[in-house]
Amino acid sequence: MATVSSAHTHAPRPHSGNAPGHGPVTRPNMASVGTIVWLSSELMFFAGLFAIYFTLRASRPDLWETGTAHLNVPFAVGNTLILVISSVWCQLGVFKAEQGIGSRTGKLFEIGKWGMRDWYVLTYLFGSVFVAGQVLEYAELAHHGMTLSHDAYSSAFYITTGFHGIHVIGGLIAFLLIIGRSFSSRRYTHRQATGAIVTSYYWHFVDVVWIALFIAIYILQ
Repeated sequence: MATVSSAHTHAPRPHSGNAPGHGPVTRPNMASVGTIVWLSSELMFFAGLFAIYFTLRASRPDLWETGTAHLNVPFAVGNTLILVISSVWCQLGVFKAEQGIGSRTGKLFEIGKWGMRDWYVLTYLFGSVFVAGQVLEYAELAHHGMTLSHDAYSSAFYITTGFHGIHVIGGLIAFLLIIGRSFSSRRYTHRQATGAIVTSYYWHFVDVVWIALFIAIYILQ
């Protein structure tokens, strides 16, 4: 009887649902929830920009006929593909972050052994190329006399694409912070992984918004 009692006393207790470095299983990640709520407000902001764009287009279709003639659609297609591909690299980095692999475990050319940092560096480079391409497009349009204050079409074009470009730059800054933090500690922590994941939410959001802008500006014209 004493043996049974002793075995019962020292038997392992069931887990309470917590994992080291994590909150309760039933509790949502507050960083993710906060990011999603914030992105919802950003969605409303861009919805307002789309409303302005289509309202001006409906009231002055003549300006759209002359303004869209200056657009370099093939160049915009290539720049869009660069941003879309950057989201692919970003998601591959997320997979590594979820596995707790912050840095490369092999040589540089062993892509299968890349960590979150490597994929996020690649994402940053592609995002930077996209921004450079947008600046180059602005310079070309300005050369043709299409400036911000030229007419309603140019104002709508620069405001919508410009605000999106600012958001892309914000995402690039976030990537720099995530990459920098991965060098600050020897062990890749759950907190660092969470930061990488919520940054990917923002980057995918920016990507989807640009696809909508691309369709409205360059395809529908």
